[in-house]
Amino acid sequence: MQSAMVVSQIMLWGVVVVLGLVCLALVRQIGVLYERIMPVGALVVDKGPAVGATAPAFELRDLRARTVKVGGMADDARNTFLFFVSPTCPVCKKLLALLPSLQGKEGRHYRFVLASDGPQDEHEAFYRKAGLEAFPYVLSQELGMAYHIGRLPYAVVIDSEGKVRSKGLVNNREHLESLLEANELGMASIQEYVAHQHQHDADALPQAAQH
Repeated sequence: MQSAMVVSQIMLWGVVVVLGLVCLALVRQIGVLYERIMPVGALVVDKGPAVGATAPAFELRDLRARTVKVGGMADDARNTFLFFVSPTCPVCKKLLALLPSLQGKEGRHYRFVLASDGPQDEHEAFYRKAGLEAFPYVLSQELGMAYHIGRLPYAVVIDSEGKVRSKGLVNNREHLESLLEANELGMASIQEYVAHQHQHDADALPQAAQH
């Protein structure tokens, strides 16, 4: 009887050890999976003004006849989030619905400017229907050409001194926010930040080994 209890205890401890090893393996795999599926920022297109370069300066009129400066020294020390959209772009419509919440969250540090080109009547109808009156909306073919806009939706972050800080194609909220995060991190993109962190970790390994 006593020997049976000893055997059962040994078996239970064996099960506990095996479960512990399985948990450690799962934690490791979760970490690897997280690195593989971690959020990817906006797709940076290597066209137009480079990140760090001076943004082309424009002074335009929006759909409500307000003067809108894009580029150059900002009047109120805020960064500019320049968002290129189109009334016929379904992804643009989805992302434009997110702008009020982004403005509420980031409005102290960013002003959001919408940009497009084409017939004004079409854009005015879209502007009203989408409830975008809170945002400047400019029509300028020259502005799009200056940034080499080929696909939409596309966004550019310009700092208060008129420098391009981040840019890229955006397809979801994470992409929009990644441009803001990249600017705050002082990087051109989230991808560059991740690569920088990986390089930093790789450089730290030999130093840790020496100690």
